[in-house]
Amino acid sequence: MATVLLIRHAESTANKAGELAGRTPGVDLTPDGAEQARRLGLRLRQVRPVRIVHSPLDRCVQTLRKIREAMDGAPMPDGLPDDALNEVDYGGWQGKKLADLAGQPEWKTIQNTPSAVRFPGGESIAEMSARAVAAVRGHDAEVEADAGNDAVWMVIAHGDIIKAVLADALGMPLDLFQRLVVSPCSLSAIRYTSDRPFLLALGAHADRLVRLPEADKAAEGVVGGGD
Repeated sequence: MATVLLIRHAESTANKAGELAGRTPGVDLTPDGAEQARRLGLRLRQVRPVRIVHSPLDRCVQTLRKIREAMDGAPMPDGLPDDALNEVDYGGWQGKKLADLAGQPEWKTIQNTPSAVRFPGGESIAEMSARAVAAVRGHDAEVEADAGNDAVWMVIAHGDIIKAVLADALGMPLDLFQRLVVSPCSLSAIRYTSDRPFLLALGAHADRLVRLPEADKAAEGVVGGGD
């Protein structure tokens, strides 16, 4: 029952400009984004992740760097880039303004039945979901085997990647994943068990983080909700 902390990268220059960055190189954190990541790192100073996996894109690497700096020398492993956690390949939509893309005929399908969407010249949302879910579940199984049930590890990735992983954990059809909100530098947490995954946090920000349940308290669903 290892616990994975799913962190979306902090605010990027593309976020601020209203652009769909995709895999465009050189998309950095804004000063506000760097501060978001610093504040999150301060709240995570007592966490001792045994593995950190991240998208190879700059905005995720920079988010990890700021979190690490704020954790002030706490023992942390080196980050492991994993291309399975890379941003969606948006193909011909990459780099365009979201306001312009909202006028495209595919936009409504993306909102209502995303599993049916393939981006022009890019990948489908279903393909993205399959690779992201397989990567997170695979890393989690390795972490638990290597470090035990109480281990905590981190993923730093992108909004749609994290939403797909959360939808899988909740047993939601992919067509409902747009109902999930994963804003920049938010933290979600999942504990996978042999019976089912448990969602411990969804889209929390540094100023709203609370203590996660102890491992033995999340092994089964609690009638009445527990404490």
